[in-house]
Amino acid sequence: METYGYLHRESCFQGPHELYFKNLSKRNKHIMEKNGNNRKLRVCVATCNRADYSKLAPIMFGIKTEPDFFELDVVVLGSHLIDDYGNTYRMIEQDDFDINTRLHTIVRGEDEAAMVESVGLALVKLPDVLNRLKPDIMIVHGDRFDALALATSAALMNIRILHIEGGEVSGTIDDSIRHAITKLAHYHVCCTRSAEQHLISMCEDHDRILLAGCPSYDKLLSAKNKDYMSIIRMWLGSKEMVRVMRKKGIEHHPNFRAVKHVPFDQFIQLVAHAGCMIGNSSCGVREVGAFGTPVINLGTRQIGRETGENVLHVRDADTQDKILQALHLQFGKQYPCSKIYGDGNAVPRILKFLKSIDLQEPLQKKFCFPPVKENISQDIDHILETLSALAVDLGGTNLRVAIVSMKGEIVKKYTQFNPKTYEERINLILQMCVEAAAEAVKLNCRILGVGISTGGRVNPREGIVLHSTKLIQEWNSVDLRTPLSDTLHLPVWVDNDGNCAALAERKFGQGKGLENFVTLITGTGIGGGIIHQHELIHGSSFCAAELGHLVVSLDGPDCSCGSHGCIEAYASGMALQREAKKLHDEDLLLVEGMSVPKDEAVGALHLIQAAKLGNAKAQSILRTG
Repeated sequence: METYGYLHRESCFQGPHELYFKNLSKRNKHIMEKNGNNRKLRVCVATCNRADYSKLAPIMFGIKTEPDFFELDVVVLGSHLIDDYGNTYRMIEQDDFDINTRLHTIVRGEDEAAMVESVGLALVKLPDVLNRLKPDIMIVHGDRFDALALATSAALMNIRILHIEGGEVSGTIDDSIRHAITKLAHYHVCCTRSAEQHLISMCEDHDRILLAGCPSYDKLLSAKNKDYMSIIRMWLGSKEMVRVMRKKGIEHHPNFRAVKHVPFDQFIQLVAHAGCMIGNSSCGVREVGAFGTPVINLGTRQIGRETGENVLHVRDADTQDKILQALHLQFGKQYPCSKIYGDGNAVPRILKFLKSIDLQEPLQKKFCFPPVKENISQDIDHILETLSALAVDLGGTNLRVAIVSMKGEIVKKYTQFNPKTYEERINLILQMCVEAAAEAVKLNCRILGVGISTGGRVNPREGIVLHSTKLIQEWNSVDLRTPLSDTLHLPVWVDNDGNCAALAERKFGQGKGLENFVTLITGTGIGGGIIHQHELIHGSSFCAAELGHLVVSLDGPDCSCGSHGCIEAYASGMALQREAKKLHDEDLLLVEGMSVPKDEAVGALHLIQAAKLGNAKAQSILRTG
């Protein structure tokens, strides 16, 4: 019954971690020498109350058994020194530990302000103690406000901190205090696999995290004593609970007894043989699981902790009926013993871990943050390198948008088929530009403006397409600048595609440094641009470089501009496609070695292929073009 259902839990303390400790043992001798002439490691253990002492005492006993390696200083503070809590520092003396320092740090009061004042008082008193002791490492336990004062003082005084029981989740302000101590601590001893994963998620260095189990479990798993009737003690609640018990006269009942302090050895005998334990202490969901004793956890204080099946939560603790129902379900049951929080071998692991600490390593903590993209967008050098523009190319077939750097490099490009109607086309341009601008933010590119190149006659001063060829339908008297500028809140330039090509050649291409040159572009249509004395020539009617519409034959074929015999009517991609289709319709295109699938449109490439394979008519058409 003791291992039923928990074999998978026990395994988390074995396997890779045992190999880890073998490696640590090999390092210990080397580290002792490195730390300087086999100097003892001076360890300060600070305990604030009886609960944390039950976890720290096994470690303190372990340290005491190795005087050649460790030197132990014990600091006692907090409720240990308060009579209302039983002056529990005496049990430390009874365990034969020399208390180096006693610090009275508790400010009387039952409210939050008293707790804050207690932390402040501890912070005032601790520096003198730490300056005197000069420990190599301070061991701090848990999530009490006293422990936060200890960790804060040690961290600010450059003392290494080993935190016991970090990474756990309970569900109250204790979580915040516990995680704050984690951030201050240099080394971590955790009790469960989940706690270990929480610490890693909190960016703590995995090499400085030890999954050891709870030190108190080293004693709990071998502590059950059948002869418990000689131990007549009772578990203790808060002072408020004691007052309520006295008010109700419960303390006079023969089955009840209120005491200030129950020695830990006797306390664990009580919980091991109790019919049920009720309260909101972490002991109920942690230590009691080692005995399988039924537990009723009241309220939400421990709701986040891992528990065995012996724990039943009553979140609405003010509801009397629910507590009675829980008692009916729990009282007298016996559950399998849980080893979630340890397997009884925590202390040897912790001692080996302490021995592995290299005092020559830098004291400054290093957090293991997940990789993130460095944000350097505010750096002037980066800004100068990532100044960019949105480029829009409106062709007869495709609509392209690109993020282009100031060096002329395309950072990212988007392509869609050019819609046939004005409304569809303008909506698509806006949509693609908005998406590109959003992507530019992710790429850390700073967009300075938008440049649009389009076929047809364009007034660049107004950003208006005055007249387009038939290649781009419904594209006359179109204001492109206004809708884009209003949408993107950026300056917008619009020009003829041939003129844009000439400007690009002047800045980045073959025309760089030249005073005068002409650019010719071929595609679905034919266009061009003229640079004269380093300036782009538009002409009085904005068609100075419409090279594709120079008439070369008055009786030539119809041109998309409405004229006849233009160069574009002979040599453009559209003209060659037209001639290829004619030949194909007359079965004069294909020659041996050629084929055109039924679902494939005949185009200029087929005409060129046929000419290369010796088709005389195709060759004649290309010579004419």
